[in-house]
Amino acid sequence: MKALVQRVSSASVTIENSVVGKIGQGLLILLGITHGDTVKEVSFIADKCANLRIFKDGEDKMNLSLLDIGGEALVVSQFTLYGDARKGRRPGFTDAARPEHAIPLYEKFIEELRKAGINTATGQFGAEMQVDLCNSGPVTIMIET
Repeated sequence: MKALVQRVSSASVTIENSVVGKIGQGLLILLGITHGDTVKEVSFIADKCANLRIFKDGEDKMNLSLLDIGGEALVVSQFTLYGDARKGRRPGFTDAARPEHAIPLYEKFIEELRKAGINTATGQFGAEMQVDLCNSGPVTIMIET
């Protein structure tokens, strides 16, 4: 499992000219799921995202987490995080999990963040989406299991 985490001042997801998910300060989380991922990986990544200390404290140091600041999360499924472009010019996506395996884990990830008390918005799994964000910092971190 991979999560590309971006600290944002705002972010939104639009599908067919309709905003389906929108947050203020918090994290945009692009979530990629591979074949061997289980609930164990979901719990690890969700906990890491909720507690990752990448928000500034009063001394201007990255010392606060999403939970500490009462921030929000926008979770977007992103199978292309498992794109392999080492050969040729067209990436292969064989390492990305099929929807029947990935969707329940994607939904479990969202549930874990919400259970932690994080206001969580989402995109739509498998949809063509436009993601708008204002990356704050910029701060972008890759978390992998």
